[in-house]
Amino acid sequence: MKDQEIRKLFSSFTDKNILIIGDSMIDAYMWGSVNRMSPEAPVPVVEISKHENRLGGAANVAMNIKSLGARPILCSIIGDDIRGKELMSIMKEENLCLDAIYTSNKRKTTIKTRIISEGKHQLRVDEEETNPILIQEEENILKIAQSHISSKIDAIILQDYNKGLLTKRIIKEIISIAKSKNIYVIVDPKKDNFLEYIGCDMFKPNLKEIKEGMKINFDEDNQEELKNVTDTLRKILKSKHILLTLSSKGLCINSNKGFIHSPTYGGHVIDVSGAGDTVISVASLLLSSNLDFKDISKISSIAGGIVCQKVGVVTLDIKDLLKSTLETYR
Repeated sequence: MKDQEIRKLFSSFTDKNILIIGDSMIDAYMWGSVNRMSPEAPVPVVEISKHENRLGGAANVAMNIKSLGARPILCSIIGDDIRGKELMSIMKEENLCLDAIYTSNKRKTTIKTRIISEGKHQLRVDEEETNPILIQEEENILKIAQSHISSKIDAIILQDYNKGLLTKRIIKEIISIAKSKNIYVIVDPKKDNFLEYIGCDMFKPNLKEIKEGMKINFDEDNQEELKNVTDTLRKILKSKHILLTLSSKGLCINSNKGFIHSPTYGGHVIDVSGAGDTVISVASLLLSSNLDFKDISKISSIAGGIVCQKVGVVTLDIKDLLKSTLETYR
């Protein structure tokens, strides 16, 4: 791709509307320093100097879609609790659509608290509920999602974190509706419903998820084995693309048009947290732009490399992605 084509592609993102259906949460951070060990146990004492709450999970995908210039619509469930109110408050501050958020008094809002010192994670504490949503909650989520699915939606991202929102029924019905309206469906899976996403357009597991979901082991350094396992998965799911992220080794795409591996671009990998959210956000916009799978692979890997150079779950800046993409293609 030439400079002009890349700039035109990135400018076209402003015309895109992406519906994200999945588990949302708060990513909380406690930043501090370690100067001594605890006298109570052989653990470091972190003296906290800063607190920060960010949107996480499917909400982080919405943030990435927004930062890329497109319009995200987040369909998710939160608890009727203080964390849920905080999540809604952050979404409002970020000018994200609140219309598709369902509040339930039967669940609690997920929060993941990371304690960070010396530029790395010292500890993570999760407060969450992972049971499948109730039948009535399922009905409400489907009604809300269906009310937002129209010809104006360019792609639907199903963002699964095993927190209970994406039930087998929701997965099947959303994919069916999307196919009837010729809307792309891109999936970020977890192991519980790994093989339920029959008919999706793009399926994006990581190494851990594909091994657990398919109950298989393989050598991720062997290109032929990567091709074979993703080819098998693509046929099982009847999917057009399998996008497999390989942590610090980049990603690969097995498409109905071929197979390609893209290495990690950029500097040293510091933190892979949230990189999958970034990759699926970029890939969904590129797929809905009908870009060749080789370019989807390359630009998605560039995007993942950018956020992996920062600590914690961060939102991708379109200016950084454009700059890195132009440099890589020259």
